This record gives sequence, structure tokens and C-alpha cells, in this order.
Amino acid sequence: MSTLRDLVEEHTSLDSADVEHLHRLAGDWQLVSDLSFADLLLWVPTGDSDAGSYICVAQVRPTTAPTAYQDDQVGRVSGGAEVAHLHVARTQGRIWREGDPVWYGDTPARHEAIPIRRRGTSQVIAIVGRDTNLSTARSPSQLELNYLTTADDLAQMMADGTFAPPRHPGETTSAPRVGDGLIRLDGGGKVTYASPNAQSAYRRLGLPANLIGEDLAALTARLVDDPLEGTDASRRILAALHGEAPARKEIDARGAAVLIRALPLMPAGVPIGALVLVRDITEVRLRDRALITKDATIREIHHRVKNNLQTVAALLRLQARRAPAARAALEESVRRVASIALVHETLSMSSDEAVEFDGIGDRVSFAAAEVAAPDSKVRIGREGSFGVLPAEIATPLVMALNELLLNAVEHGFVPGDGGTVTVTVHRFRKQLHVTVADTGKGLPPDFRLDGGERLGLQIVRTLVTGELRGSIELRTRAEGGTEAMLVVPLAKR
Repeated sequence: MSTLRDLVEEHTSLDSADVEHLHRLAGDWQLVSDLSFADLLLWVPTGDSDAGSYICVAQVRPTTAPTAYQDDQVGRVSGGAEVAHLHVARTQGRIWREGDPVWYGDTPARHEAIPIRRRGTSQVIAIVGRDTNLSTARSPSQLELNYLTTADDLAQMMADGTFAPPRHPGETTSAPRVGDGLIRLDGGGKVTYASPNAQSAYRRLGLPANLIGEDLAALTARLVDDPLEGTDASRRILAALHGEAPARKEIDARGAAVLIRALPLMPAGVPIGALVLVRDITEVRLRDRALITKDATIREIHHRVKNNLQTVAALLRLQARRAPAARAALEESVRRVASIALVHETLSMSSDEAVEFDGIGDRVSFAAAEVAAPDSKVRIGREGSFGVLPAEIATPLVMALNELLLNAVEHGFVPGDGGTVTVTVHRFRKQLHVTVADTGKGLPPDFRLDGGERLGLQIVRTLVTGELRGSIELRTRAEGGTEAMLVVPLAKR
């Protein structure tokens, strides 16, 4: 599917500033669509604009009413009488509202056309078609009348180039919607209309009375727990009354949290009041705090597991000193415990249950190199990147990698000889391919992985085929040495 930018650049000669304005409009026009109870279609004239040809480059459907179009209109090119209303709006530079209803199959619809300009320019760069499904037409309620009045003011601002407002740095596209709660202010900042959801949001903040007639900026400042936060929220509402579009603000009072967004209403450049959208996000913030607490608890658990594993390793080292006959076996156990502790140490510093595995793999390689005999010169290197791996893969993988590296260092080389061990990694079709290759003496002629007596290789086979649900193959390299090839699926289990 082509993007708005792709379609505009392919069919028009609009400059980058024009395209950016259209992007901002398409990012904020859900508000106008919901207030209008209508589909909005963004049309731009094509290279054949003299013949009256237009292409739809973006579309939004209302969440407050049925759509007029069951099919996606983006990419559709229209001309002739079908787009006559768009041509009038473009050439005359005014909002077009004349004409009889049209039919799309069995759906009657009312056409409107809004010319789009950038702030401070007179050129019409695009047209927004506002198409209303009339199949459910009825006498509008007070809420609907306020929605439609506000939609008309915003439509005029679109034609003036003052809507959509610039986006503030770091601000995401998520914002209160029309259905979350809507408040309309007059030029003096008094509430002339508040939807039921907006009234409920302010009740959560501690307002016992009705919002109608209240000075919203002063009221908000009184209700907010933190005086500085209240002053800031009040300042933003007043800024909207003076034609600015401040960043949205989260306010807290009496354990409730409400997100507010204030927008100026200034059709034809004349400030007539402001539109304030509010959303009760109390439950969202409670869940956020619960997740933060849970995340901190999980990280603390990983930290404690790491500490406990290090304690176990220390105890095994002490036991190894007191039992010389079992020293080699105990030291192998120490290294296995330490490799698991590396994963938990990384998880204790991570915000999720995934780890950047390259650092862990390199630390295991460094530890394995230290195990090599003092008179041998074995170097271990890595090619490729493991990337980020979930904990359920990282833990068994680090143990398997540790065993393969130790096996290569301890048994792959003739005492006194040097060589290299290379860990090669790449991802292919949702699989992780890991090869551990050495330049040593190779495998014995009668070697069988499933029949070997070495505990390390038994552990590797169990981890790879069991916990990792992968496969492993050991073979002698043609150029000498041994290579172990692991294939681990990365798809969710």
C-alpha cells in the first residue's frame, strides 16, 4: 500500500513543507471526523488537474457514526462530475456545502469539500472531502449539535491553515478522543458545553457540581493536588484561548488521573474560545504502576538468583580445595553455574525478559580461554551477532555455548599447541545458526554424539534438543579441527 507521501510525490509537485502539513493534518483529523460524524478523504489534484482529475491520498472513518464507504478509497483517481465539488472548493478557495445527496450503492451521503492551505499562504494544496452517511439521519441531540458546531469551526480552521497544530517534540500521536470527553469554552474561558464523559472525568477529580458556566482554567488549578501542576494546566487552557496549541497535560487529584488537551477555536483567524478534550486515565495509570512494580520485582528476583548462584559457585570452589580427587568435576560445575549467573545478571539490569547476548557470549568465551593449558595459545573469537534473545533461549544457549567452548579448549588441541576457536553466528528464517569451530586435532574416528560418555556433551545435547527445540551436529572439518553446528528456532513457543 502506497503511503500519503508516496502518492503525493508521484502525482503532484507539492514541496516538502506542503507534504509535511498534509501529514500533520492526517495525524490529527480523526478529531474532525468524529465531531462531523463523517468520513474525511484527502484529495490532491493530479498532473491532469486541468481536466479535473483528483486522487485520494488518505482517508479516515468516524468512530461516532457509520462510514459512507465500505471500501478503502486511498489511491482512487476520480474526475468529471464526481469531483465537481472538489474543483469548486479548490478554484474558489471556499468550503463547498451545496448540492443534493449522492448515493454509493444503497448508502445516501452528503458531500462537502474543504480547501486546505498552509498557515500564512493562500494557495490551496489539497481538498478534504467530508462525506456523511445519511442512512441513519435523525434529529440531533444537544451533544451532536455541539459536536457539529465544533466540527464546522475546525473545518474553517483547516481552510485557513491553522489546523492541524504543530506537534510538540517528544509527543506521541495518542491523545484524548472525542468520545473520551469534550468541553467547549467561550472566549472568556467559561464552559458552554461538557459531554457526559467530560463531566464524569471532572467528578473523579473532585468537582461536585456541573461544569457548565465554570471558568475551566481556574477550576482545574483548584482541583489539582500539586499547585505547580495545577498552575501549569491552567496556563495551557488559557494559552488555547489565545490561539496557541499547547502540549497535552496529565493532571492528578484525589487518586484520579485525567489527560487534557486544549485546542484553540479560531475560524477565520478570530479566537472564539477553545476545545478541551479530556480522558480519564486513572485505571491506565494504576496498571502502569502495577507493571512498574512487577518489573522491579522481577529484576530484583534475577539479581537475587544471580547472587545465590555466585554463592553456590563459591561453595563449590571451597569444596574443590578440600577434595582434590573431585577438583576437576567441581570446577566444571563452577563454570556451568557461573554461565547461568551471567544471564541473570544481565536480566537484572534489563527492563524486559530479553538480553543482548553478544556481551554474554564474549564473557563466556573469555572465561573458556582462561581454562586452556598455560603452555597453549588458544584464541577465541566471534563472527556475527546473536542480537537480543529472550531469557528462555538465552539461559540454555549460554550453557550449551559454554560447554562447547570448554570442550574445544580442553580436548580439541594437543598440549603445547596453539590454535583458534571461532564462534560464527547468523540469523536465517527465524532461526539462529551457531557454529563453534576449532583448528585442533579433530574428532576421534569412532566418535558418536549420542553415545559419548562426556558429561559436557550430554548436557549440550539435552539442552539443544530439549529446552531449545533445536538440533546439533558435530563433525571433523575438511581443513582440520572440529565444528559443532547448532540450529535454534527463534519463533515463540
